[in-house]
Amino acid sequence: MRFIAALLVFAFHAAYEFPFRDQGIGGDYSRAVADAGALGVGFFFVLSGFVLTWTARPDDSARRFWRRRAVKIYPNYVVAWIAAFVLMVAAGEAVTASAAVPNLLLVHAWVPRANILFSMDDVSWTLSCEALFYLAFPVLFLLVRRIRPTLLWPAAGLIVVVVLVLPLVAKLLPASPLFVTTPVWRLWLVYMLPPVRTLDFVLGMVMARILQTGKWIRVGLGPAVVLVAIGYYISLHVPNLYTFVAATIIPIALVIPAAAAADLRERFSPLRNRVMVWLGEISFAFYLLHRLILKYGHIALGRRRTWDTAPAVGLILLALALAITAAWLLHVLVEKPAMRRFAVSKHTRPAAPAEPAGAGPAVIGPAGARAAEPSRSAPAGAAPEPVGP
Repeated sequence: MRFIAALLVFAFHAAYEFPFRDQGIGGDYSRAVADAGALGVGFFFVLSGFVLTWTARPDDSARRFWRRRAVKIYPNYVVAWIAAFVLMVAAGEAVTASAAVPNLLLVHAWVPRANILFSMDDVSWTLSCEALFYLAFPVLFLLVRRIRPTLLWPAAGLIVVVVLVLPLVAKLLPASPLFVTTPVWRLWLVYMLPPVRTLDFVLGMVMARILQTGKWIRVGLGPAVVLVAIGYYISLHVPNLYTFVAATIIPIALVIPAAAAADLRERFSPLRNRVMVWLGEISFAFYLLHRLILKYGHIALGRRRTWDTAPAVGLILLALALAITAAWLLHVLVEKPAMRRFAVSKHTRPAAPAEPAGAGPAVIGPAGARAAEPSRSAPAGAAPEPVGP
């Protein structure tokens, strides 16, 4: 599921390059994937909260948790930051310390200025949100665990209500400057401000607890996927500020536990094969690199160049293949060695917590801990890599 979401993000950014000479076809493609990136972001933010809650260990410490997350994320991120720096200089683009340094420190999503929000590897603002999620998770986990099972669905509903109200609040913010067609301040509040996007993360945590405590309403994976498609269609036809999160937050919150529940019952899933699992494993690296390949690959071929439909489609597929290859190299050469070397300290002691109600068979988690398996569509026990547009 991670790679499918990442592929949606790729499709969205491919439209940014507008490679089609036929403006009718290019326009149709752009409209079709207009909200695909936002859907991918919402999915991964909710997924992060869900899987981290599902695999959490009662004997784990905040320090060990933060260590694993930092080692998982930051080495890849630094490599992508360096790649962005080199490509920007080669393309003659300005690199300013006021934008590059906050980006490197993962605090750039806190600043409502387009040149900082979308600086360097411009998809990296989601990592700034994830950094807050990880910092807050030990406390958020304790709070969510205290919610009585009978109140979990009302808690999820309350989060959704806040998400639906936020676009109305955003209209109180300045209408300029614009980022493309959306006021930057309003876009920032609804879509990019880390504390606001923590709502998605906490919703994922609550949905994990709903499944763990046996309160799941047994929505099937097929119907949940249909709901996602309906939510996406709605996102293409509602006012702009509702397209980013509000239109798809409910389907996303349902499809993730539906997939996990289907796996726990060992029902058929096309996502369990080795290829899909492998693509899921490299999805974080894919996310970090795909935008750089699309953007600077286009610049290398001609900054404003367009092509007939068949060559344009071929170039998009070539960029996809290059992004997958580059992601595999980053995963093998940086991510996996860093995890082997630094993710588990010598003081980490494996432990087997009691399985939550309704949990499937225990599996080995990323730090040697045992945890209930949330899904066979992803590596057993693995915490999700944050990806998004």
